[in-house]
Amino acid sequence: MNPALNDDIIAAVATPSGVGAISVIRVSGSGSIEAIDRVFQGKKKLVEAPTHTVHYGQIICKENTVIDDVLVSVFRQPKSYTGEDSVEISTHGNPLITKKILEVLVNASIRMAEPGEFTKRAFLNNKIDLAQAEAVADVITSRTDASLRGARSQLDGMLSKKVNEFKSALINISSFVELELDFAEEDIELIGLGELKNKIVYVLNEIDLLLSTYAFGRIIRDGVNVALVGQPNVGKSSLLNYILKESRAIVSSIPGTTRDVIREEVSFDGILFRLYDTAGIRLTTNEVEVEGVARSREAVKNADIVLLINDVEQGKSEELLREIYDLTSRDKVISVMNKIDLSNGVDYPSDVRVSALTGEGIEDLFEALKTSALGKSNYSEKSAIVSNIRHYNCLVKSKDYLLNALESVNNKMSGEFIAVDLRNAESAMVEIIGDVSSEDILNNIFMNYCIGK
Repeated sequence: MNPALNDDIIAAVATPSGVGAISVIRVSGSGSIEAIDRVFQGKKKLVEAPTHTVHYGQIICKENTVIDDVLVSVFRQPKSYTGEDSVEISTHGNPLITKKILEVLVNASIRMAEPGEFTKRAFLNNKIDLAQAEAVADVITSRTDASLRGARSQLDGMLSKKVNEFKSALINISSFVELELDFAEEDIELIGLGELKNKIVYVLNEIDLLLSTYAFGRIIRDGVNVALVGQPNVGKSSLLNYILKESRAIVSSIPGTTRDVIREEVSFDGILFRLYDTAGIRLTTNEVEVEGVARSREAVKNADIVLLINDVEQGKSEELLREIYDLTSRDKVISVMNKIDLSNGVDYPSDVRVSALTGEGIEDLFEALKTSALGKSNYSEKSAIVSNIRHYNCLVKSKDYLLNALESVNNKMSGEFIAVDLRNAESAMVEIIGDVSSEDILNNIFMNYCIGK
């Protein structure tokens, strides 16, 4: 996006496409209220309306033809989403009506908004910081209660508050070092090396604590990939069907029925699990089944968790277990014994024992999945957590600069070296909230938004 375009009045449909009860067209920019006044007929002029008021009237085209009855909401700067004068037009939810109104707006010298441009303007006008702006997209795309709560927490500024704490600490440390440089000729020591080291180590430890939340944050935000693997006919597809409460996968006594990877999603305790039902792994000469087995192995490599399924009839396959361990780490594998309804009371050793026929043990299976996904994490979506790879990389970069500064302190190097690394650490840190961000970074973030947000 071109910063020079920020003075334009922009418009876009803010509601999903298609037929509905209403559609909302969002307009923002200096002069937007006056611009809408020229195509709106109501009991009073919008330019006379106070902020945060709603007005009934009609949108007309240049031939004075009525396009639709509308409600127009007026938001005056700075008390609007973008920080600019803004208008929202609520029309009947017919795509033809919104199209005609947008044509009227374009003829009134209002241009169509680019993806994420409303939120970008909110950021540029200091209504929200960059981390909060990214949280807006996460709120829109959240698939589970937990991911929504996590996005809401970031939008409320939990992560930003923590970053600002780091920023203040780094500025405080830098101030001592740089002030000493100003008085280098007087040989004045404002902070001892021991105290300086302790301050840097404190920030490093705090960064490590925040970095340690990334695994949890990524799971909350993006979900967990789970591969269901095993020999043919152990009941992988039956287990998937029971979990989904529908016949999603074909079930047959004929080995090799599943030829491709079937993906379905299910939520448990607010966590999104993507279940991949794979072809039974075995030696085969069938060309199609060979491809299915190859895809099964690939699914194992890419999975966050692998459910290695056996059944009481075939027992455990040590050969398959070794192959799975060659494809992924052991701590990702949960062994599941299926068909315990046929066990006749025999206790088959396994992490989880289930029956895809009766549903016995399914809750235990999901508890095992949740435990494997989250580990012993004590975090919650209400904590300051890292769920965005950009934020994670900024923290790692900041940490690396601080480690360089710490090494300089330990080696009793000149304050110039320490000061440079401290400033670089601060710059990398505040890039999370957008205090220092290139136009390329901003474009990359906001171009991934939907139109009208």
